[in-house]
Amino acid sequence: MRRLLTFVAMILAVAGICAQKQGPVLTIEGGQVQGVSTDIKGVTVFRGIPFAAPPTGQNRWRAPQPVIPWEGVKICDTFGHPPFQAAHYPGGYTTEWGYGDEAPYSEDCLYLNVWTKKPGKTDAKLPVAIWIFGGGMREGWGSEPEFDGQEWANKDVVLVSFNYRVGPFGFFAHPEISAEDPEHATGNWGMLDQIEAMKWVRKNIEQFGGDPDNVMIFGQSAGSRSVKFLCSSPLTKGLFNKAVIMSGSGLVKPRGQQSQTKLAEAEQSIKEVMDWANLKTLSQMRNASTETIFALGTIYTQVTGKRSTLSQSPISPYIDNYTLPESFDNACLDGSLAQVPYLIGYTLNDAGNMGTQIVDFCLNREEMGGKAWAYQFARPLPDDGKHPEVTQRLRGAFHSSDLWFVFKSLKHCWRPWTQGDWDLSEKMLTAWSNFAKYSDPEGPNGGDWKPLTENNRLFMIFKLDENDKENSGLGNPLAK
Repeated sequence: MRRLLTFVAMILAVAGICAQKQGPVLTIEGGQVQGVSTDIKGVTVFRGIPFAAPPTGQNRWRAPQPVIPWEGVKICDTFGHPPFQAAHYPGGYTTEWGYGDEAPYSEDCLYLNVWTKKPGKTDAKLPVAIWIFGGGMREGWGSEPEFDGQEWANKDVVLVSFNYRVGPFGFFAHPEISAEDPEHATGNWGMLDQIEAMKWVRKNIEQFGGDPDNVMIFGQSAGSRSVKFLCSSPLTKGLFNKAVIMSGSGLVKPRGQQSQTKLAEAEQSIKEVMDWANLKTLSQMRNASTETIFALGTIYTQVTGKRSTLSQSPISPYIDNYTLPESFDNACLDGSLAQVPYLIGYTLNDAGNMGTQIVDFCLNREEMGGKAWAYQFARPLPDDGKHPEVTQRLRGAFHSSDLWFVFKSLKHCWRPWTQGDWDLSEKMLTAWSNFAKYSDPEGPNGGDWKPLTENNRLFMIFKLDENDKENSGLGNPLAK
């Protein structure tokens, strides 16, 4: 009898685990989905939800097409394909982030992921944060290990990450493509993917407990440049309510100089490459292999010695009078930039003159009647000496080092974190999630960290003291 009871108890325990792993079935665009549990009790993740049809074949270099419906319940336990890009080899950022477990790179990449505590609770009205990955718009994906969203969901924020087309599949202009749809001529397919993901959130996020009227977009590096472009685009009106710009500089051209490539220039540059490769018709270009299209820009430059838009790095979307009528800097100056609260900052060892440009942006927002909070991440990451291939390049508070802290995903990293690192991460995650909830990193009642203005040029500086204890505070990193 005792053995029988033990066996029954084991069966019930397994059944309980299975029940915990499977959440409610949700009905969204395309069909029904079911998420799985995470390491944090009560948090469910939905991995690999398609938000558009695969942008392959005749959909290559087209705006995202409606998602293809599926039969039955899709168990969302696996991330979708990252966008097609160069292979990643050990060393530098590749070892830092621990790549290796992702699905194969593919043009079929338009998938998103949702972390939430309230799946199926359509009246929960949780704030929503949409994460946009970086990588020069040539690489990266939304499910990298440092972007684990479960800690965000545990802060009662619905976190959405997604993939978008990068490289020559995401940013490719040609006269024949523009002739297909002259009214919406563009080469900014990756940007249209980002906007489509935002539209998907608008239409579906209530099923996951999210509030479509309380949405924050945020990104880092090229992801934050994407945020800047989205804030400059007329196509995003009504799709978000606040924005976070991480290590994407600020107001770069105070005099409003147009620095981005225009659509006609990109069309001509890329046409020259395609003609050189004897891919002269749109049908030939769309039927060419993924590998051919990916490699052509580099091969053309190596053989001819000429630069082209396809070999440009990092990539910048084109001024096309559709997705982007003008540059971010001009949008700041003429008042057309999205009038939402902004959180903007950089890391201590970021390249360039970001601090000054961030101040210029914040002052511009003040002039335009808006608000922008500024920060600096100043924690040099600890090193145990076991990864010289990483730390020869990535030292101090390097570009991207703050990602572990904003997502509180330190457990996925090899670095010898201290308790102070975990405390600092909690502080940063709280500030970012407060911004998503209340449009103020200090919370619903505000606090000492105020928007940067002409009379208050203070940044929040996230740091540890000499004893590796969390010791963040207000300061002016530009003061001499």
